[in-house]
Amino acid sequence: MLFPDLVKLTTSSFVAYRMRSFLTGLGIAIGITAVILLTSIGEGLHQFVLSEFSQFGTNIITIQPGKTKTHGGNVGVFGSVRPLSLEDADALRHLPYVENVNPSVMGNAEVRANGKTRRTTVLGEGRDFAEAFTMKVQSGSFWTDEDNEQARALVVLGAKVNQELFAGQNPLGSYLRVGGQRYRVIGVMEPKGQILGFDMDDTVIIPAARAMELLNRSGLIEMQVSYRASADVNAVIRSITERLKDRHGSEDFTIISQEQALEVLGSVLDVITFAVGALGGISLLVGAVGILTIMTMAVTERTSEIGLLRALGARERQVLALFLGEAMLLSALGGLAGLALGVGIAQGLHLLFPALPVHTPWLFAVLAELSAVTIGLAAGVVPAMRAARLDPVEALHAE
Repeated sequence: MLFPDLVKLTTSSFVAYRMRSFLTGLGIAIGITAVILLTSIGEGLHQFVLSEFSQFGTNIITIQPGKTKTHGGNVGVFGSVRPLSLEDADALRHLPYVENVNPSVMGNAEVRANGKTRRTTVLGEGRDFAEAFTMKVQSGSFWTDEDNEQARALVVLGAKVNQELFAGQNPLGSYLRVGGQRYRVIGVMEPKGQILGFDMDDTVIIPAARAMELLNRSGLIEMQVSYRASADVNAVIRSITERLKDRHGSEDFTIISQEQALEVLGSVLDVITFAVGALGGISLLVGAVGILTIMTMAVTERTSEIGLLRALGARERQVLALFLGEAMLLSALGGLAGLALGVGIAQGLHLLFPALPVHTPWLFAVLAELSAVTIGLAAGVVPAMRAARLDPVEALHAE
């Protein structure tokens, strides 16, 4: 049997049994659509979360009060012997490879200016805040005070707060009240938008020392340390640990590097993406059962045709190739239709809901199509072998 004849015989069954072929391919198409749609959403979520966490840079180390990793279990803040202080932040500035140290306090307070009042988030930060997090000041600047105890009443406005309290005005040099205290505006931040649900534009930023007094806090919520990109993160962590242990007398703090956190987060998101893809893969198994059923029926219906082919000299492997080719072609066409449908639905959802992160890597598409062809091959093996082993004389007598 020549190869063109093999191809013609393989495709002729699609013309003869259009509806059956369509329904068989539809089973595979639905499975591929489910896999592509779910993995596109999972991968989109993966990239979105990682980009949100890494937009401030990956060379950041966060220090929090309380030892959360102990031999006896998670103690949390109650295990802290001593809160983190502004003096601790100053002590870390002189360590090797450290570029910026930012003491941080956060709370909520009422702000008032130009007869307008609103409640907003108050960030108490250090003078290195913008540099540490690669954020930009649109106009004005941050404070440069090095004496934490004498921090002046200065404030930098988030873009939204500036728009609502000083719409159409230049706020620099103006005054507003934060929690009843009078502050002078020295800067306005560039619009940043929301980061994992937190609106960075709906904030006011004041010196950490002032914020501790305003919010009645005895210590910092955390400190962020940015280090040189060329430095070894483990060496930087060791030097920070040693310096704080010398000051506190024990390791009553927790150090988390952005790099390590992103690795753990990436691993978790990879598992989630794989899990949702596996759920969609269940539909592919249903499609495989459909191919197995249809091909078994095809062998039964075409028994006399198979006998004629064998009588005319077709070999077992050629009959085997004929039915395997039909199964693979069915699954391949169904897979391509599923790819188009899955990508189309994913992009349509993104257009309808722009906040929904969707991303379909080419690798996923290729793997999905290969999976469809492989499933078609596996499902068609048993019926194809049955067809190839039919006795030509008995097959010719079949009705």
